[in-house]
Amino acid sequence: MTEVAERPLVVLTTAGSEEQAAAIARGLVERRLAACVTVLPTNCSVYRWQGELVEEEEKLLLVKTAERLFSRVRDAIRELHSYEVPEVLALPVADGDPTYLRWLAESVAENA
Repeated sequence: MTEVAERPLVVLTTAGSEEQAAAIARGLVERRLAACVTVLPTNCSVYRWQGELVEEEEKLLLVKTAERLFSRVRDAIRELHSYEVPEVLALPVADGDPTYLRWLAESVAENA
């Protein structure tokens, strides 16, 4: 892995509307819990909820952050989200462009 002070992490979450996706993205970046949040266009999620099969459109959010901030990112997503049980999955970053990874680390540095 590229030598950087931070261990980068990508967190996945979904939102049921553009407005909610934007609010979550802004909230995480404003709090310096994420360097960047990419909101992907509408996708279809199929899942079981309270015994029922559900199929609905959602936005997928890719949250670029540091591993040490995961619990705070998770808590902020829960706070900002309308879902009773929001998706919050953390994926470690195996490697990346050193310049980008430094920028990511600097962007969340005030939360050290």
